[in-house]
Amino acid sequence: MTAINKIEAKSLVTGNRVAIVASRYNNFIVDRLLEGCLTTLKAGGIEDKNITLVTVPGAFEIPVAVKALADKTESDAIITLGAIIRGETPHFDIIAEECTRGIGSIAIDSGLPVVFGVLTVDNVEQAMDRSGAEESNKGSEAATTALEMISVLGQISG
Repeated sequence: MTAINKIEAKSLVTGNRVAIVASRYNNFIVDRLLEGCLTTLKAGGIEDKNITLVTVPGAFEIPVAVKALADKTESDAIITLGAIIRGETPHFDIIAEECTRGIGSIAIDSGLPVVFGVLTVDNVEQAMDRSGAEESNKGSEAATTALEMISVLGQISG
């Protein structure tokens, strides 16, 4: 059997640039996601000088900032961080759907890894669980995904 050309994700990259778009709303959760994200990016070879942090008022505004960053094409990946916590009105569903749709659309249109690190949870307890220790921190997971997608796309483009 002949060898196949296998492209495999690696979580250590160097010399790459990553942007993070983080919501200020529910900052007591988002700050924990951001901490996990930054720790993982640095461990994965991304230097502080190559990280751009953009803060926006809430999750609904994340796609607009992501689009502006994607249009500049200075980043090799964009990570989105936020926390949308279900309330008593349909507001949760509207914000979660539009944020998700916008982020996904930009990723596909730009060909840039745009990683979804926005929590959509039913309550604060779930948000705390998903923003805690590194092994359960969705910000850290989003950073790992960004590193691996930078690796994969870099191998694909040669």
